[in-house]
Amino acid sequence: MGSTTAEHEHGPEGVDTTHPEGVGRRDLIKRSAALGLITVPTMSFLSACASGGGGDDDTSEDTQGETSESNPFGVKKGSKLDVVIFKGGYGDAYAKAWEAAFQKKWGVTSTHTGTQEITGKLQPRFNAGNPPDIVDDSGAQQIPIDVLYKNGQLLDLAAVLDAPSIDDPAKKVRDTLIPGTLDAGMQEDKVVALNYIYTVWGLWYSGKLFKDNGWEEPKTWADFLTICKEAKAKDIGGLAHQGKYPYYINVAIMDLIAKTGGLEAMKAIDNLDPKAFVGSDAAKAGVEAIYEIVEKGYLMPGTNGLTHTESQTRWNQYKAVFITSGSWLENEQLKQTPDDFDMKFMPMPLLPDSVMPFEAIRAGSGEPFIIPSKAKNLPAAKEFMRMMLSKEWSTLFAKEANSLTILKDGVDPGVQLRPGTQSTVEASQAAGDNTFRYLYTEWYSEMDTAIQNASNELMAKRIQPAEWLKRAQAAVDKQAEDPDSKKNRRD
Repeated sequence: MGSTTAEHEHGPEGVDTTHPEGVGRRDLIKRSAALGLITVPTMSFLSACASGGGGDDDTSEDTQGETSESNPFGVKKGSKLDVVIFKGGYGDAYAKAWEAAFQKKWGVTSTHTGTQEITGKLQPRFNAGNPPDIVDDSGAQQIPIDVLYKNGQLLDLAAVLDAPSIDDPAKKVRDTLIPGTLDAGMQEDKVVALNYIYTVWGLWYSGKLFKDNGWEEPKTWADFLTICKEAKAKDIGGLAHQGKYPYYINVAIMDLIAKTGGLEAMKAIDNLDPKAFVGSDAAKAGVEAIYEIVEKGYLMPGTNGLTHTESQTRWNQYKAVFITSGSWLENEQLKQTPDDFDMKFMPMPLLPDSVMPFEAIRAGSGEPFIIPSKAKNLPAAKEFMRMMLSKEWSTLFAKEANSLTILKDGVDPGVQLRPGTQSTVEASQAAGDNTFRYLYTEWYSEMDTAIQNASNELMAKRIQPAEWLKRAQAAVDKQAEDPDSKKNRRD
């Protein structure tokens, strides 16, 4: 959910973006994210949120201290900070380390909640106008960012991003971040969510399984299908996907669309083009390629009915060769991964006549952190987020969560990443500027859910590619009718 969207379940991202049971992540990468998987809130939540609002002026006097050069937001010693963290693939040990450091520096104690039930625990609090001060809003039960924003529930983070950097006060915080990583948290040109984790999405496989079978990383779709065919002959599934969370299979479909048609094909979807899907050769090729896996019986048996963690665990048991996910996967599967599994990440293989090179990957920020507009301790929440974007806290995160942040060169070189995560770093380096990232998952949660639902039907063979394209286009067209959609656009 990190995420997007299932970022994930991180993953949106993200996920996990996003993730329901266990210490699973999604929902994604949203998240990206989300990065994660996005759950559509109940109407009671939507209507209740509609009365919400507030802004920077809502700070109560008992949390406002004196401002200074070293204390730009006026953190007040002795105040309290209410922190809620999505406890998925990245756990929440990193946040506890942050909170301890924050208390030591500022004398602010925190109330810590680590949970996967983001909507369940926070919906009543948002409805009552009593939200936490800072939230990692990710996972399968993520509250969609666009919903919170439309109902006035999110603080514009400009003040944090324009504040002096902890590490170099001559620079603004925003100038210390990897270019483009703020985009996923934008609504109407305002950054209202800080997608904190640098996430990549794509295919994963076992180095051991490849070595045992003499396989090489497939760079073309034809080579990918050849491996799937050989695996099937050995009673191994070619592809596992997290069937109950179709966010994940959309990683594959959307990657193929972008790599085949280039950035223009991707932007057409984000910009709600009337030919984003129906009339798009790239979209037709991408969805037909995924459906070919279904038709030829290359899916891992039972994968359509499994949660993300169930599918991923079977993949760890060598019951499938490939699985789609974001870079939270290794963390999420630590307990289920054999010591000699040798987890590896790879970009999506190329269809014929693809515009992008094989090395191109979906990459960007996942795991959205938000400050509710009605937070009781806005000064401390802003300073907490500013400190998140320091090298000290970025390194703390990498040590505890085995992942990179959006801070440029933000992790101490001495931090050792696990093999799977290290392979995502190497893939990012190989990709260079050949990266892409969809934003519709963050901008339009209802549209995202409709496309996910169509993919669920597709993978179960209840619809075919032509119908998937129609349903996806219908979701785009419906979203385009919303006047607010004109406020989001990619050039």
